[in-house]
Amino acid sequence: MATALPPIDYVGYESEHQLAGMMSLIENDLSEPYSIYTYRYFLHQWPKLSFLAMDKEKCIGVIVCRLDRHGTKSNRGYIAMLAVSKEYRKRKIGSTLVQMAIEAMKTAGADEIVLETEYTNQSAIALYQQMGFIKDKRLFRYYLNGVDAFRLKLFCRTESSVPQ
Repeated sequence: MATALPPIDYVGYESEHQLAGMMSLIENDLSEPYSIYTYRYFLHQWPKLSFLAMDKEKCIGVIVCRLDRHGTKSNRGYIAMLAVSKEYRKRKIGSTLVQMAIEAMKTAGADEIVLETEYTNQSAIALYQQMGFIKDKRLFRYYLNGVDAFRLKLFCRTESSVPQ
């Protein structure tokens, strides 16, 4: 008989009391180092576009995003960071966080959403492609460790839904 897994709670970013858990998870999971100022840049400007997955008091998943003007006619959402604790993977936590972020960015007026991921990270690429993202371009030696990235893009609005 399988044991029931504890429920995961999904919450929006509220304040800096959540920051230490977020930073710890991201630092253990992503190859890029981020300073406290990078986190604060995203979280203070776009707090409603970041979400956490919690197992009781422990942060086990996080997504950090932004939304701003791109060019003269569109609003571009950006997924800056996504991390899920290794022992909690394969439970749809990452896809749930991404879906929450997509919905929040669409509600805020995103015309498109972009992100970068290491071109070798097949599980991340598969996750995003299942959610409708397409490979936009390959970015050579994009990361500090010299690894290439793919920019992935999700179109949120059709031409007919964009005001003239």
